[in-house]
Amino acid sequence: MSTSVERNLGVLVDNHLNVSEQCAAVAEKANRLLGCITKGITNRDKVIMPLYSVLVRPHLEYCSQFWSLLYKKDVDRLERVQRRTTKMIKGLGSLPFEERLRELGLFSLETRRLRRDLIAVFQYLKSVYKENGESHFYKESH
Repeated sequence: MSTSVERNLGVLVDNHLNVSEQCAAVAEKANRLLGCITKGITNRDKVIMPLYSVLVRPHLEYCSQFWSLLYKKDVDRLERVQRRTTKMIKGLGSLPFEERLRELGLFSLETRRLRRDLIAVFQYLKSVYKENGESHFYKESH
């Protein structure tokens, strides 16, 4: 059985709604960008995290509400990019990933996705209920 992959708004999805190819493509692009940053800058300690936040992380998070990750392998593939980035900071490379995140005041990409998903649901429910909630929700009478 073959699957075909379609690109829509820059997101790769196969006919089974699997986004593993999207994760692989995103991780590859993010790693290439991170490689360019490390090769192009000699004193990385002060600029690596701002450059990561502006140039790399947006690729890891683009349209993530749509292609929410289902497989642990896909989550790990994207998290490896952030792990690699945090290891580049002098004095943090030997610390466990969670400690590096804490030291840098960052959250894992998975936590950031969950937070964005919760905010999106809250905003949707708040606006729908306020404007035309009666058509989507009903109140039970007791």
